[in-house]
Amino acid sequence: MRFTPARLAELDGAYRILKAPGSDAPAAQTVPGVAERVSGMLADIERGGMDAVLRYARELDGWERPDVEVSGADLARAGDGLSPELRRALELGVERTGAFAREQRARLTDFEVELAPGLVAGQRYVPVQRVGAYLPAGRFPLLAGACMTVGVAKVAGVETVLACTPPRPDGSADPAVLYAAHLSGADRVYVLGGVQALAAMAFGLLGERPVDMLVGPGNAYVAEAKRQLFGTVAIDLLAGPSEVAVLADETADPELVAADLLGQAEHGTESPAALVTTSEALGVKVIEEVERQLAGLATRDIAGPAWRDHGSVTWAADRETAVALMDDLAPEHLEIQTADDDYYLNALHNYGSVFLGPWSTVAYSDKGMAGTNHVLPTAGGARHSAGLSVSRFLKPLTYQRAAREATPLLAEAVEVISEYEGMAAHGATATLRLARHR
Repeated sequence: MRFTPARLAELDGAYRILKAPGSDAPAAQTVPGVAERVSGMLADIERGGMDAVLRYARELDGWERPDVEVSGADLARAGDGLSPELRRALELGVERTGAFAREQRARLTDFEVELAPGLVAGQRYVPVQRVGAYLPAGRFPLLAGACMTVGVAKVAGVETVLACTPPRPDGSADPAVLYAAHLSGADRVYVLGGVQALAAMAFGLLGERPVDMLVGPGNAYVAEAKRQLFGTVAIDLLAGPSEVAVLADETADPELVAADLLGQAEHGTESPAALVTTSEALGVKVIEEVERQLAGLATRDIAGPAWRDHGSVTWAADRETAVALMDDLAPEHLEIQTADDDYYLNALHNYGSVFLGPWSTVAYSDKGMAGTNHVLPTAGGARHSAGLSVSRFLKPLTYQRAAREATPLLAEAVEVISEYEGMAAHGATATLRLARHR
């Protein structure tokens, strides 16, 4: 998430960088050797099947059992050891994310239209049949991941949703991740991580047919596996390190802005956090406030390097320039804290999801409380793509029905076009029907 020099050169308004990223390397750089390693693993698993999957599970995750599936009974009991407060929070996240997804689905409606007498065309939204969801559970298990992937797929009408989550160092799956998967409606859950998990779902090695689509975030190896499996299956998107940007003016609270920047920087040492502000004084205060908050932050070993290497603060002379700068960044998460939030909401084009006003924060969505999906485009992907939603699991399939009386309207034009193109067989399909119509 960095400014593009060519776009900066076209800006009409003035701007000044108050804090630049400390590293010249892009935040989402490709780890050397990842593509080759993933390619070798996928080829090995495609040849060797489940034996190869289990070999990688032992080698990479220390998994020693012959079976990777979590039984239905164990899945249903996964929440028994969780605190009542955590159970209620997870249930609330599943409920709100599901409610928002249901509203989205209700607005994706089938239709049929008569384009000309006797010519009817239509569209039906048909869900993909089988989805594989990856639920990461590393240093920070992302508990809302299941409701964003499994739960939204189920709302879309996906028949079968498989889920894989890696084991913890003691060999067990994270019980809160399992409980969230259970609440979200996962049909089957496996304790399996990384490339081998995605390959097993894509190649149909888990006692189920291959999935049609893979979704969910993960590390560089998971992202690369999704990239290489794309085509064999569909994917949601290629997500890199989590990003946040804040667009603020002089009315913003520097303490809140700094806290929200660090809230995403703690995802990982490569997570970018950017502030674009029309108030230079606010920008200076936020830089000072970030350093003050870092001193007492339990995750400063992660958030500190992320802010140092990938954090930025930029002053814009006016709100039009601020919009242009932010559209160039195209952040995954965008917070707007200004005296006229609606202006920016209507003017901006490029972001994964936007959070309006000082009472909104990215963490509300990250934990599933806001209802919206947190699987979003990164590394500038918001310039051309949206995040995961119920619509991603639906195929807008078209159909057409031509009646006899529509034949002259269609066939005569097709004959003319086919003759110009030199496609005689295409023309013949129209000519035969025209002859029968006469």
